[in-house]
Amino acid sequence: MPRIDFYVLPDYRDNGRALLACRLADKAYGLGHTVYILAASEAQAVALDDLLWTFRQDSFIPHERYPLASEESSPVLVGMVSPADANAQILINFTDKLPEGFERYERVVELVDQNPEVLAKSRERFRQYRERGCAPETHKL
Repeated sequence: MPRIDFYVLPDYRDNGRALLACRLADKAYGLGHTVYILAASEAQAVALDDLLWTFRQDSFIPHERYPLASEESSPVLVGMVSPADANAQILINFTDKLPEGFERYERVVELVDQNPEVLAKSRERFRQYRERGCAPETHKL
């Protein structure tokens, strides 16, 4: 079973969760891990793809959209398809559903802010992970 981590932001900002996803992907990439960021929509995937280029002036995170246009994949992928199709060690779930195939990852990261709807959906996923035998951990930022 993968390690499940819920990162809880202390507030709600328009792109707070997206910036957190970029920071975590940057850290994982720096540690030599591969990452799949699962977006809920095409617009969200495009926004995350763009933000990965610009979120920090001195950072470079090799990434690309999934499914891939080439045979060689970047260490960080952004997509909307089931994560069971993507090859990575860490899954960053940017959707409001339990990701199908999450069990094949070493680690799953959930991003939570203080938006009431986001909080409610993340509590539901927390419970669903526990029902599947995982022991999710919460990290308040």
